Amino acid sequence: MKSSFDKKLLEILVCPLTKGPLNYNAENQELVSKAANLAFPIRDGIPIMLIDEARSIKK
Repeated sequence: MKSSFDKKLLEILVCPLTKGPLNYNAENQELVSKAANLAFPIRDGIPIMLIDEARSIKK
C-alpha cells in the first residue's frame, strides 16, 4: 500500500524523545530515530509521534 506521507515533514519533525532528526523508512512506513532506537509508525500518511506507539529497533 502506497502512503501519501509528505517527505517535507522531515524538515520540521524531530524525535519526541531526543529532539534529533528522523529518517523515513518507506518499506516499513516508519520514521526512524537512530539516536533513540525507535521507529514511529505512519498510518494513512500521518506520522504517529507518540513514544508509546513507537517500536524499539536494534542498534
